[in-house]
Amino acid sequence: MTSQQSSKPRVGIFVDVQNIYYTCRESYGKNFDYNAFWRMIEQQYDIECAFAYAIYRGDEKQNQFQNILRAIGFEVKLKPFIQRRDGSAKGDWDVGITIDMLEQGKQLDKVILLSGDGDFALLLGHLKNQYNVPCDVYGADKLTAEVLKQSAEQFHLIDKQLLL
Repeated sequence: MTSQQSSKPRVGIFVDVQNIYYTCRESYGKNFDYNAFWRMIEQQYDIECAFAYAIYRGDEKQNQFQNILRAIGFEVKLKPFIQRRDGSAKGDWDVGITIDMLEQGKQLDKVILLSGDGDFALLLGHLKNQYNVPCDVYGADKLTAEVLKQSAEQFHLIDKQLLL
């Protein structure tokens, strides 16, 4: 940042990578365009922090994708993919995203969440009520929980300008 103070609001971006990947694939048959998203947000806000939460599987294609996210400006946080004995799998970042949004949100003018997971609705309400920090949510209409849409300051539909 330059020595000249910016007049743009300070924002933090929090991306539930798995959720956005599957949501965009199922809703549109396409991938999310992180570069276009970053450029759009950068025009309106000073991006103070940007986290992308992903699952580590040791897959080369995923490693390349994660490096692209880093090059854009995201801090990529990885959690190992866990295959249980019964065949089910675990690999979500809900608690990690929540902790980071609570910690970072105190210093921000707004938070932006990319996820359709309704579990985050309570968190958005807490940020607004405790810290007076509004949260915008980006998601696909049919795969974003109604309770999350209602908890958001604004719900932004992922549309063709944000798809590859």
